[in-house]
Amino acid sequence: MPYGGNDWLALTQEPTLEPEIPICDPHHHFWDLRPERIPYQRYLLHELAADVHCGHNVRATVFIETRAMYRPDGPVEMRPVGEVEFVQGLAAASASGLYGPCRAAAAIVGHANLNLGDRVQPVLEALQAASPNRFRGIRHTVTWDPHPEVGNREKEGVLATADFRAGAHVLARLGLSLDTGLCFPQLPELAAFAKAVPNLTIILMATSMAPFMTYCIEQFGPDRCMFESNFPPDKVSFSHHILFNAFKRFSKGYSASERAALLHDTAVRAYRINDV
Repeated sequence: MPYGGNDWLALTQEPTLEPEIPICDPHHHFWDLRPERIPYQRYLLHELAADVHCGHNVRATVFIETRAMYRPDGPVEMRPVGEVEFVQGLAAASASGLYGPCRAAAAIVGHANLNLGDRVQPVLEALQAASPNRFRGIRHTVTWDPHPEVGNREKEGVLATADFRAGAHVLARLGLSLDTGLCFPQLPELAAFAKAVPNLTIILMATSMAPFMTYCIEQFGPDRCMFESNFPPDKVSFSHHILFNAFKRFSKGYSASERAALLHDTAVRAYRINDV
């Protein structure tokens, strides 16, 4: 039985805890024909629906870019538009209700290269045109570390460059948000970047392990934190059902309104999702 596959995950069964609590899963992906992702080489609407319709009250999800279905040609900076076009179709299919009550990809986060500076604006406008009702922002991961075993996505100090900050100002001016990920030593750079672009909503991913989660919630407050699945990459470790049971157990010590923020309300507000 393959590790991480659905049969393996089915070996662990639990009753659904507090099934009435609304959930918005603010971070998952879609892709197809992706052989480097074992065992989940295909993760589309059927697969997501099977995961989220497991007993929890998952009302909506947010798609986060994953470099899937890019346009095969044309200007390089415009190729990520293909991903948003692809996900917009899946989201429309989900909105029909045929796949269950959850609104999959109720918000869509694509990709644009902020190193383009002011020249990123037509890319962002093309992304908006591809999804006029769901596109909310971009993810531009900036991980950098001198250790060779770290998979760097950017050059050292990119958050402080004039071009990256100019691109971020365009993003803020259009009312869009920035999802990003970085290495721990880069946190001071992110703080300086946030001060330099104060009108930009920044969503930082991702913190794991209970002590760090507790620390983040204490520092930022539940109304600025949210629980995510990161499916299907994290599906190799646990099912969606088990994961959100764990989040509910973890948050037991918080008030009802704080738990609502962590499980649903912060995500709905940050990604501007209506009617869920």
